[in-house]
Order: sequence, then structure tokens, then C-alpha cells
Amino acid sequence: MSVESPADNVTVSGRIGPDPVGLTTASLTLLTAALWGGTPVAIRFATDQLEPVMVAAIRFAMAAVFMLFWLRWEGGGLRMRSGQWRPALILGALLFAQISLFNVGVARSNASHGSLFINTFIFWVAGIEHWITGDDRLTLRKTLGLLLAGIAALSVVALEAGPSATASAHPEQPTVVGDLILLASALLLGIKIVYTKFAVRHVEPGKLIFWHDVVGTVLFLIWSGLFETTELSDFTGPVILALLYQGVVVAGFCFAIQAVLLRRHSASQISVFSATTPLFGIALGVMFRGDSLSPWLIAAGLCVAVGIYLVSVSPSGPGTGSSDRS
Repeated sequence: MSVESPADNVTVSGRIGPDPVGLTTASLTLLTAALWGGTPVAIRFATDQLEPVMVAAIRFAMAAVFMLFWLRWEGGGLRMRSGQWRPALILGALLFAQISLFNVGVARSNASHGSLFINTFIFWVAGIEHWITGDDRLTLRKTLGLLLAGIAALSVVALEAGPSATASAHPEQPTVVGDLILLASALLLGIKIVYTKFAVRHVEPGKLIFWHDVVGTVLFLIWSGLFETTELSDFTGPVILALLYQGVVVAGFCFAIQAVLLRRHSASQISVFSATTPLFGIALGVMFRGDSLSPWLIAAGLCVAVGIYLVSVSPSGPGTGSSDRS
């Protein structure tokens, strides 16, 4: 969970232009990609006992607390100026809708499908920026990436709906409904990222993240209080660890590492490594949740990864990328 640094072309030393990506940066970026890939796995463990929207409420409550300390450490203020509340409220509402769908989708599908489908957000971003905002035009390379990943993702959904799909008692058996919900979440994440690029022109990024976390958490709690039931006995050891992973490791550690890296490197340099996230997610889902590793899933994961690379990288070097994560 982060946004692009407004000064991602100026290094800490003040030299104009990003530093080259070395072994340390590459290793740290791959580590964050792997940890992000584990998010659907953690959500699946948490939703074994807790309701999906309550899981989101706890996750982003922890994220808001982390951002509060982060802003205090950086000396950033929390007070919103005139005209800043509207983008924060809109992003908070988008966060509520997107993460609620994601958690519900993961609970109705499985972790590996969650990682595969949520990472199609970058293709929605590319389409929106080409056809709607006009900020970034599609090239032949990017179009091939979109087609490759889109066909791969839809083929996985089609296989779940087709005659080859068999009923299974396996608790991690994905469903068509779950996969479609995940695709809807990816679409909303793409919209959220595009709107975030507009919002950070009016609100400081750290402050925007904090208030959008707060607004989202309030909405999660209201929805969960009205439509979900949570008991204290639901907070078992695995559930608590899964919640801490989402709120501390992903929202805290990953954000801090990327924030530091974005002070030395451009967002486009860092975003290239996001191509590995769906692969990490599929692998972790298989390792920790026993997800079925079919040849189709492997092929789809590779196609989405290649598609992300083609969209993120231009022939002359890394292209425009987004580092926003959920």
C-alpha cells in the first residue's frame, strides 16, 4: 500500500535523476513483491474464522495507526486544508468497495487466484489512462501485454465454468463467482490508482493515505456491524498472525521499504519488479493453503507476469508504473 513519491526523480543526496538499481534495491523490491503476493494467503487464513469485511476493518485500522506514527516521524501534518477532504473521502469509499470485494472474492475462491486476478489492475490502469484520461497512450508493446494477460485471466475463469470444472470438497476450490468478484476488485483498484494520481496533486501523499485508511476503516466497521457477526472466540492463533501480517508486515514494513526506495529510485524502476507478484502469490498459495497447481494456472500466472512487464517497461527502459498496493 503506497503511492508514488512526488519527488521520485530526486535522490536523497539531492542529485537530479534516480540512482541505478543495484543488488540491494532489487533484493528489497523482490522481497516486498513476495510479501504482497502473500496477502491473499493471509486473507484466506483470516477469513477461515472472521467475516471478510471485518478482516479489512482490522487490517486498515492497523495501517492507519502505522501511518500516524510514520507521519509523526517524518514531521508531516494531519490537518486537512480546504478542498482536501473530497479526494480523501472518495479514495476512502473506493478503498472500502475494492477491498471488501477482494476479501469476499478470496474467501469464495482461493489465495492463488486472488493473487493472479488482483494483479490485473495494472491493465485496467493502462486502459483507463489510454481511453479515458489520455495520460498514457497504449503502444503496440503495451497492447500485446494487455491481450496476453487478459486472455490468460479469462481462460482461468472459463475453465472454472466449463465442463472440465469438477465439484470438489477441497476447501480451496475456486469458484467462478469468486473469480469474477476478484476481477471486479481489480477494476476498482485500477480506478483507485488513477484517481490517486489526481488526488496527490491536492493532498500530501502520506496524509492522503492516512485519511483514506481512516475513512475506509470507518466504512468497513459500519458494514461489518450491520451485516456480519464476529465473536472473540474467532480470534484464533492463525487468524491473529494473518491479521498482523496484513497490518504490520504489508501495510507497515512493505510501505516503509518502498517509501525509502522511492527516495533514491523512480517509481517506474521499482514497478518493474511487480511482475513477480502474481508468481509469488501462486507459489505461496500452493505452499501454505494447498491450492491446486494446474498447468493452466502456471501458464496464466506467467502470462500475467509477462503482461505486467510489457505494460510497465518501454523499449528504452522502465515506463510509467504505479506502486500503489492494497
